[in-house]
Amino acid sequence: MKIMIIGGFLGSGKTTTLLKLGKHLSDTGHKIAIIVNEIGEIGLDGDTLSSTGIVTEELTSGCICCTLKISMEYTLSNLSDEFHPDVIIIEPTGIAFPRQIKDDIALMKIENLSFAPIVNIVDGTRFNTEIKQTPKFIQTQIEDADILCINKVDIAEKEKVAEVRNFLEGLNPEAEVIEFSAKEADEKFQRLIDLLAGQSKERDARENINSIEASEVSSYSGELTIKDCELEAEKAEKYAIDVLTSIGKQIKKLNPDFVGHIKMALEYPETLMKASITSSESIPNIEFFETKSKECTLKFLSAVTNVEKEDLVKIVETTIKEHLKQEGIPFSNKVKNLQTIDIL
Repeated sequence: MKIMIIGGFLGSGKTTTLLKLGKHLSDTGHKIAIIVNEIGEIGLDGDTLSSTGIVTEELTSGCICCTLKISMEYTLSNLSDEFHPDVIIIEPTGIAFPRQIKDDIALMKIENLSFAPIVNIVDGTRFNTEIKQTPKFIQTQIEDADILCINKVDIAEKEKVAEVRNFLEGLNPEAEVIEFSAKEADEKFQRLIDLLAGQSKERDARENINSIEASEVSSYSGELTIKDCELEAEKAEKYAIDVLTSIGKQIKKLNPDFVGHIKMALEYPETLMKASITSSESIPNIEFFETKSKECTLKFLSAVTNVEKEDLVKIVETTIKEHLKQEGIPFSNKVKNLQTIDIL
């Protein structure tokens, strides 16, 4: 059973990469499972991946390299015993250290494990801002990797991509650097697939670092019950764009250069709409997926750099509810799992 760990900071494109990688492995006859780790209590990426039919397990309310090691061992053991996958792909939270995860798994009592090279994805459009916002954390993620992927080259400036490549090669000269667009699954994306057939490098052990503390990220997540299950796609999309734009503007006043991930998943019969922004400069990205679900829910997760959690909670909760009222979308005042997590 081969373990593939796909790391990267919040909003770098890990889930999109997993979708394309998982589909390729499945289409080529591999039996795969995916483990998704969300820092909040509400798993949004797991919903997206499960909609493709891939076996997906979620670990929430913490980081698997810090607080969820027991949950990870239990999940891996169950998948091995009951599903017998050829490959397990792990998507850690964006504020995890992939190498720590690998080292922890290697010590678990699970037989016949091997590891693909550790992957770390960086966003080619905003890397310079990331490294300024949380330099120690980003540097450690880069140094951990066997493969460094510069994602979103379809929308990034060529000069900026070249600068990012030079920085990555200088910081981790042993890693292979690939430039691609996970969204388009271009020719260079195939190079990542080929490299993952290899084995992870063995390295000297180092002292564990608490990745949550090192990231300087505040987070907040929750879920609301939507009472109107007859939403039209156009109305759902307008709502998401308005909410994310408003939240982004308010957070930008507190931190003009914030990076992270503010995302929502609006689910109604047979449809899952996923929407997100990843920095102070990004615009909302909207995706629709077909599902078999009959539920009507709105899940949200926000994790951003250098903003007080109290401010983040107030902005996110108030904006989501006010815009639901403005759009005439009825929702339950009973909030599920809306308590915050003290991660700092």
